[in-house]
Amino acid sequence: MANVSFSYPSFGFDEGRVLDDRDKERRRAKGAREHRGEDIAELDPFFSGFGSRQENLSGKGVHLSGQSQVGANSVVLDQMNLNVSSPPVLGSEDSPEFGNAQKPMMPSKTKASLELLSNYWTVLKKPKRDEPAEPNREVPVSQPKLSTEEIMRVAGTRYLQFQDQRDNYFSLLTHPFGPAFSGLSEEDLREVQLVQLLLAAAEKVGDQQFDRASSLLSYCELLASKRASPAQRIVLYFAEALRERIDKETGLMISTKGFEGNTGKDDLSQGLSTSLTNLKCHAQLPFNQVTQFTALQVIIEHTVSATRIHLIDLQIRSGIQWIVLMQALAERNGDPVELLKITAVGSAGREKIEEAGKRLASVAESMKIPFSFEVVFLPNLEDIREELFNIEDGEAIAVYAAVVLRTMLSRPTSLEKMIGVIRNLNPSVMVLTEVEANHNSPSFLARFIEALFFYSAFFDCLETCMVHEVKYKTIAEEMFSIGIRNIVSAEGHERFTRNVKIDVWRAFFARYRMVEIEFSEVSLYQANLVTKQFACERFCTLDRDGNCLLVGWKGTPILSLSAWKFR
Repeated sequence: MANVSFSYPSFGFDEGRVLDDRDKERRRAKGAREHRGEDIAELDPFFSGFGSRQENLSGKGVHLSGQSQVGANSVVLDQMNLNVSSPPVLGSEDSPEFGNAQKPMMPSKTKASLELLSNYWTVLKKPKRDEPAEPNREVPVSQPKLSTEEIMRVAGTRYLQFQDQRDNYFSLLTHPFGPAFSGLSEEDLREVQLVQLLLAAAEKVGDQQFDRASSLLSYCELLASKRASPAQRIVLYFAEALRERIDKETGLMISTKGFEGNTGKDDLSQGLSTSLTNLKCHAQLPFNQVTQFTALQVIIEHTVSATRIHLIDLQIRSGIQWIVLMQALAERNGDPVELLKITAVGSAGREKIEEAGKRLASVAESMKIPFSFEVVFLPNLEDIREELFNIEDGEAIAVYAAVVLRTMLSRPTSLEKMIGVIRNLNPSVMVLTEVEANHNSPSFLARFIEALFFYSAFFDCLETCMVHEVKYKTIAEEMFSIGIRNIVSAEGHERFTRNVKIDVWRAFFARYRMVEIEFSEVSLYQANLVTKQFACERFCTLDRDGNCLLVGWKGTPILSLSAWKFR
């Protein structure tokens, strides 16, 4: 099938603007991976048992191709950061910063929990983007402002280096910075010290030393402001979450019961909202658009010869991505589409789902595409079964699951039932987008540290990409803070904000004989092309984890995109 092109300006791209100069040096993904085996083993019960080149988007828009173009598009692989580098971890025995200094004894529980910090090695000695790497290069005297996540890394590194002084926090804060940190600005130094106080408070909460933790949080609240930098706002959000946990642990706050009481409160964090704030984030942040366009490319490639296409969307939201697909199908060569059927699965907001269906039907009619829209509405997802889906002979089935399976992690029975039904439907492809973070660890401190680094990178992205949308950026941060509080302060069924990384999903899908599909070079090129449409494109990083595509911010993964088939 010949290449098809389409344009849909309301997707939020700056029409006609293409950034041609791409940075030669991408920030590498962070050091050693987290303690995956431990987390997999101790997750919810459902985890038990495991151990030719296209033109750019300007003018006519993005191209989606029905076939892979090998060779001509291989240049995209050289433009993507596909490797993970793992330099020595500062604060470890092999670190030159430590020398032969003796490590003080620590409680085994605290030591095991805080070891995760050592995975986040500092980036201070990395060369500038456009300069070749030089061994043992010194940090320049005048250092640019550190990003929010870099502040967290420096603070974590420094916190580990002075383990013996953790009980004397003022001594820890006033300890002179070594040569590796000599180029930091006064603002960065103050924020590093502020994060050290937050880490100390989290450690005390983990040890149930609530009075000492509360005193440290008071200093955080005194020294930080939500009207200041993203780092200070992050500290305050996490301080609020720690206080809520203390109140629950000490009986000052009565916990709400069950997941249901929180439904709807974290829609933006869960990726379910269609509010104006969510639409602004969609338009300004690159992550969702990169994964959506790449997913569309994958679906087209696996339904290229089909005349009857059945799309099962596990969370329809606005459904805008299917308008883009309709345009591609309307312009494709070969046999015309006899029927495009979309089945939307949902457990809340039936009216919004039906409204999305009406909009899509109107667009399909204008493009002269035979169209059918059906709703499988299930207040209790455990009631899902194959009979609810109107499957007809000759249909090519594609399943689209965009940031939705994670919302079922607290209900493993529903998740298992969902995947079992999808397996029985035998789709040609299932495309999965998920948050690439481990916020489901049974360890409170492990979750705290993971969330601290993840949200620091995300808030840094909001600060950069939504600089002209201050109102919506502030609302977005407040909404995401709900997820922060839930990750840090809640336990059991109350903890509804849960994310796991691609390795955990692989282990889970293996139980259903699901095989991960490698992306074509056209799909990878599509992802690379979409990033170029954003003013912040040089900070949006594309990496590979096996066959999975990781979309991140300055090297920190934010979303993962993977494609699957059933054996």
